[in-house]
Amino acid sequence: MHFSVRKDEEITPRDRVWLISIMAFVLAVSCFVVLAHNNYFLLGDLNNPNNDDVKYVKSAELLLEGGPLAYNSGTEPSAFIMPGMPLLLAAFIGPFGEQGGIVAFRLFQCLEQAASIYILFLIARRVFGRRVAIVSCVIAALYPPDYFSSGVILTESTFRLLCLLLVLVMMIAAENRKLSSYIGVGVLTAAAAYFKPQASLFPAVLLFLWLRERYSLKEICKYTAVVLGTYLILLCPWWIRNFLAFGHFVLFTDSAGSPFLLGTRINYGLPPAGFFDAYPQYDPKTIFAGSDSDAVARGLDILRYGFSHHFGTYLHWYTLGKLEGLYIESYYWRPIWPIGRPLMDMLQKVLVCVTLVGLVSALVRERFGRLLPLLLTFAYFTAIYIPFVAFGRYGYPTIVFMLPFTAYALCKVWDLIRHRHTVSGSADEGYTFK
Repeated sequence: MHFSVRKDEEITPRDRVWLISIMAFVLAVSCFVVLAHNNYFLLGDLNNPNNDDVKYVKSAELLLEGGPLAYNSGTEPSAFIMPGMPLLLAAFIGPFGEQGGIVAFRLFQCLEQAASIYILFLIARRVFGRRVAIVSCVIAALYPPDYFSSGVILTESTFRLLCLLLVLVMMIAAENRKLSSYIGVGVLTAAAAYFKPQASLFPAVLLFLWLRERYSLKEICKYTAVVLGTYLILLCPWWIRNFLAFGHFVLFTDSAGSPFLLGTRINYGLPPAGFFDAYPQYDPKTIFAGSDSDAVARGLDILRYGFSHHFGTYLHWYTLGKLEGLYIESYYWRPIWPIGRPLMDMLQKVLVCVTLVGLVSALVRERFGRLLPLLLTFAYFTAIYIPFVAFGRYGYPTIVFMLPFTAYALCKVWDLIRHRHTVSGSADEGYTFK
């Protein structure tokens, strides 16, 4: 079975008008929002860097001044973050200055939002057909966090677009078996990793597509080597830089704090009562501080105690609790009129519920192989965050891959209503009063 589009599902002139209109709407509204609100979207203070966004700006400015990549380290080189965001910001701040560069970067993110609509359409069309694809794009155009993401200076908009492109190219590569397509997979994986290293293992899901497409072992080995080789070549500059700067190999980042240890914090609290009596070597003030080598051991001790003495609480936290943080907690930290945060939280819950209905319906009605790209993407990025820190910002790039299932549910409901109306109308026409 291939992921190719059936002939009767080719895009029509009417669909093309719809798609262009939706993209134009998203671009126009995104530009209006970011220009009208401007620095309302700043999470920190440019004069006193105290949040990720303003720290990215200062890192970019230091690079433009000829300094090293630094983050939380003054003017000393650091590997606290991947270099993608500072380099991208520097490309705008360089020619336009700080304020002009920030505006230009936000407008660039508006273009990314519009481009994401097009890529979403191509993916959803391959999976479900043109009608569901159009409805998916309409839902995306009406999703308020996308407009917040256009204005905030964080990695999510760029990373989401790269993930969309990566999924599309992986689908095409699995179908056409071309070397150039797999080079593209390697390039996009490396590009995504320069923003968020957790994307690095994502091409592993190709194995399921290869098995579905009945690839030979020789083909699997060949294309694995191509993707891996491309990725390694493109990551080499980062590894060389780190070795020259620090004298040792740094795979991705060397940041303060262990994501695994921090992921054990239930609602940002301390370990449960009794933990520090059972483990007197730890102190409430320092248990989550620092980045020493025993951070994982500390996290395992918390989990060992938590699952032994508060099994239900920790089981909930590492299942529904983390899922709620990723997908129920909306990435909408600066509300945009007229959608306030309480209303957005309610809409997010409705979106997830409708998506679940669409997912179950699709699993029952559709061929499983056609759903694999969406299912594998959602499964990978969910699994990668469950053991670590999981909140709305990290779940946001994955939400877009849920929308085709949301659209599928809405289309099925519409079909059911239309069918009942047709049947009812036919019955009325056939009835005569006596």
